[in-house]
Amino acid sequence: MCGLSQVIISKKSGDVFNPKVVRSTMGAIFRVNIIESESLVDTLKNLKKHKFKIMATSLQTEESIYDVEYKKTAIIIGNEANGVSKEVLEITDKKIKIPMIGKTESLNVAVATGIILYEYVRQKK
Repeated sequence: MCGLSQVIISKKSGDVFNPKVVRSTMGAIFRVNIIESESLVDTLKNLKKHKFKIMATSLQTEESIYDVEYKKTAIIIGNEANGVSKEVLEITDKKIKIPMIGKTESLNVAVATGIILYEYVRQKK
């Protein structure tokens, strides 16, 4: 759908191979390389050595998901309760947010991911 080949998750993330998760992906989970990282900070530092830009979602920015280029980029999306960790935010190249109208400040992580990946696909077309 998006053309992504890899997804990196933290060891602290939920079980991506939980039967409900697998069923909800309709098999797409088996077409993506899922990497479980012991240390997300170390993994991201390694990506930076390979010239990847690191972007993270944050409410503490004015930079919109529509203002950035997603070429050779790792996108970090935090959970709705705590967001992206301070340690990860410190090593990011850019902080981005989904612009919203009204009083809602954050979205469910799945919804936010879908919106961001849609913009990624839109830019690729």
